[in-house]
Amino acid sequence: MSPFVHRLYIGAMTTIVILTIIYLAWNGYSYYSTPLEERFYHPNHDWFKASGFMGHGLGIVGTLLIVVGVFGYIARKRYKFLARFGRLKYWLEFHIFLCVQGPVMILFHTTFKFGGVVSIAFWSMILVVLSGVIGRFIYIQIPRTIEGRALSLNEVKSMKTDLSDVLKTNYRLDEESFQLVLASTQATGKYQSGNLIGAMLGKYFDDRRAIGRVKNTLRNHGISTGDIRQIAQMIRKEISLNNRIERLQIMQNLFRYWHVAHLPFAIIMLVIMLFHVAVTLAFGYKWIF
Repeated sequence: MSPFVHRLYIGAMTTIVILTIIYLAWNGYSYYSTPLEERFYHPNHDWFKASGFMGHGLGIVGTLLIVVGVFGYIARKRYKFLARFGRLKYWLEFHIFLCVQGPVMILFHTTFKFGGVVSIAFWSMILVVLSGVIGRFIYIQIPRTIEGRALSLNEVKSMKTDLSDVLKTNYRLDEESFQLVLASTQATGKYQSGNLIGAMLGKYFDDRRAIGRVKNTLRNHGISTGDIRQIAQMIRKEISLNNRIERLQIMQNLFRYWHVAHLPFAIIMLVIMLFHVAVTLAFGYKWIF
């Protein structure tokens, strides 16, 4: 999948989720905003209620999307023959899409009324979605191969270029500019502070200021605009790799802890969801079949 097609792929899934929310909210606003004790008298009660045609359908489709999203991604990781149907990163993105689209539909299926055992499944689902967002953030911080395998520390270090050799070979920099460029890419140890979010934000702004200082120094020493642009690009790449190396172990540990938190909520959600479906069928609720 080319970068352009991949952007279309992500954009299409994002658009579907947004349009679904807008469509359901727009069409059901009158009903959902009606107090619970008055909904029975709403003209569209039989359509939007949890056991109504629209409400019941949203619950069924949303549940199927979650089941397919969860077990499809698990199967892709477990069975190697599925690798021919796409890289793991694309399956992960589709898994995230289904496991966001499904809860959105289930949210409207509940008509924003939560209670009993089902409320445990609902809030577990919300926690699964939120932890999934956090997990996705951690996941993309860990360098990976094109197939999705996490890279080791040595593999990440091998991606680095000898910036000093490149600068000496391709650009005629004076000693001050040369040392400033090298200093701008050095690790600062910020990620050892224990405050990961604060360290990442601080490092982001520090890196921007460092690149700005390098550009100004090179400009003052008569370096051409084209060379400045190329040097700045190399600095960004070098800084990015250094940052990833510095926080690699932290992210790997966080990812392991994340699995411990994410999996139980997912299991609770699925078990109670199956219980809810079984009870619904036992009481004779049917949709279009």
